[in-house]
Amino acid sequence: MNSRGVRNRTRQQGLAMVELAIALPLLLLLLLGIGELGRLLWQYNSLLQASRDASRFVAGQAWNRTLGQLELSASLQQQARSLAVYGVPVAQDGSAPLVTGLSPSQVTVSALGSDHVQVSISYPFQPLFGGGIPGFGGDAVSLSFPLVATSVMRAL
Repeated sequence: MNSRGVRNRTRQQGLAMVELAIALPLLLLLLLGIGELGRLLWQYNSLLQASRDASRFVAGQAWNRTLGQLELSASLQQQARSLAVYGVPVAQDGSAPLVTGLSPSQVTVSALGSDHVQVSISYPFQPLFGGGIPGFGGDAVSLSFPLVATSVMRAL
């Protein structure tokens, strides 16, 4: 009985190493995927909060109480874009955007109906690891896609 137990141990001596070599790449790929998903959700949450802040700012400033209607001036739209991108209505030189790569040109501020304002941010999400999947036919499949955060608020 003892001789059989010793023989089984020597046959399975490298089996754990082979199992690790098979499972480790899959586990690392899963870990990187979970990290990218977390980064995507963090960026989307930041964009959504920025659009809410900007729409709240515009909703408080755009209503003309004398005329009883919305007035979206160009300066108010520029301040809302700056608020959505930099976190302040008037950005200083060298201000860093809240989300890396976000610019005021990606923010739209508009009136929706007669008493609502809408702020929409369209940001292209780019994964950290790999810009695309190589295609067999020639063209690669891009992994970049737009994150769109939109907020609508009634003017006060």
